[in-house]
Amino acid sequence: MKNTTAILAVALAVSGGAAIAQDQTTACLITKTDTNPFFVKMREGAQEKADELGIELMNFAGQYDGDHETQAQAIETCIAAGASGILLLASDTSSIVSSVEQAQQAGAIVIALDTPLSPADAADATFATDNFRAGELIGQWAAAKLDDEAENARIAFLDLNVSQPTVGVLRDQGFMQGFGIDIGDPNRYGDEDDPRIVGHDVTQGNEEGGRRAMENLLAQDPNINVVYTINEPAAAGAYEALDSLGRADDTLIVSVDGGCPGVQNIRDGVIGATAQQYPLDMAALGIEAIHQYAQDGTLPQPTEGKDFFDTGVELVTDEPVDGVESITVDEGMERCWG
Repeated sequence: MKNTTAILAVALAVSGGAAIAQDQTTACLITKTDTNPFFVKMREGAQEKADELGIELMNFAGQYDGDHETQAQAIETCIAAGASGILLLASDTSSIVSSVEQAQQAGAIVIALDTPLSPADAADATFATDNFRAGELIGQWAAAKLDDEAENARIAFLDLNVSQPTVGVLRDQGFMQGFGIDIGDPNRYGDEDDPRIVGHDVTQGNEEGGRRAMENLLAQDPNINVVYTINEPAAAGAYEALDSLGRADDTLIVSVDGGCPGVQNIRDGVIGATAQQYPLDMAALGIEAIHQYAQDGTLPQPTEGKDFFDTGVELVTDEPVDGVESITVDEGMERCWG
C-alpha cells in the first residue's frame, strides 16, 4: 500500500507547510523530474499564474524520467488535498491513466502538458507543442539544407527510450515527413524501409545517452551526415561523439526544445536548427484552465482542427532556407528557457 500520509506531508511542505483553506482553489503540477530546465520553466509559469489568480499550487516530480510510481503517488496526494485540477507531464502515458481516472472521479480536471496520454482523451484536455509539427520543421530544414544531396543522406535517429512515448514518436515521425520519408505506421517508429535511415538508438534525453547512441550508430555506418535528436541535451552528446571522430563539421544535427543552452549551441555551430517550444506559456494556460473549471465547470477547448490546445512552435536557426519559416538565434534567445 502506498504511504499517502507521508506523501501528503511532503505536499504540505512544498506548499508552505500550512493547511489549505477550504474555499481556496488548489492545483497540482506533476512533472517528470525537477531538474530539467523545461520543467523548471513550467513550474515558474505555473507559480506565477497561480499567484496571480490566488490559487494554491502544489508541485511534484518523479525522481527520474520514467518514474511512474512517484507520479501515481503524487496524484493520490492531490486527490487527498481536494485539488480542483492537476497538470501532468506523464512519464508513462498509458500506465498513469488509471490514476488519472481516480482523480477525475474525485472531481478534479486533469490536463496533460507537453506529452499526450495514451489514449489522448484520457485527459480532460492537453496543452502542448504540436510535436509532429516541431519534427516536421527540422526535417524540412535539413532536407532543404542538403538540397539535391538529401536523396543520398545517411540519417541517424536519436530517440528518447524504448517505450516510444507519444512525444518521441510524434517528433520522430514529423521529422521523417518533413525530410520526405514514408513513415509507415504513424504511431510508432522503426518500421520504415527508407534506405537512407541508418538506424534508431535511445538517449534517455540526456547528453551521455546522446553520445552513447551516436557512437553506436556511427559503428554501424561512419558516413552518417544527418542526425535527428529528441532534444538538445541528446544533440550535445551526439556532437561530442562526432567531434571526437572529426565528423562534426560535415554532419547536420537538428533537435527540438528551444532551451537557452540549445539555442546557444546553434550560435556555436553544434546544432543547425531546433524547433522551439514554450513551456512557461503551456503551464500558465493550464493554471488558467483549472481556475476557469473551478469557477464554472468549463473545460478548455482544443485549437481548431486539432485534438489539443496548441501552445506554439518556431524553428530557430541562423541559416534560414526558402520555404521554411524560421526565427533567428537572437529571437530564439529572447524566448528561450533554462
